[in-house]
Amino acid sequence: MGKIKSHKASAKRFTLTKSGKMKMNHMGRRHKTGNKPSKRLRSLRKAGYMSESTARNIKTILPYA
Repeated sequence: MGKIKSHKASAKRFTLTKSGKMKMNHMGRRHKTGNKPSKRLRSLRKAGYMSESTARNIKTILPYA
């Protein structure tokens, strides 16, 4: 049986942790950061983890993650 191609845009954005959670970066840190409070930008630095329902969809796109 042939290999399944992974969705390359998703592969660049999401990683699978050892425990099986999907790790992602937060949105809203690219531009217009002068209007946002420093506290909010600090919290956006940390990696985020997807909910189980959303992660299930991403895992189908990334078969070998």
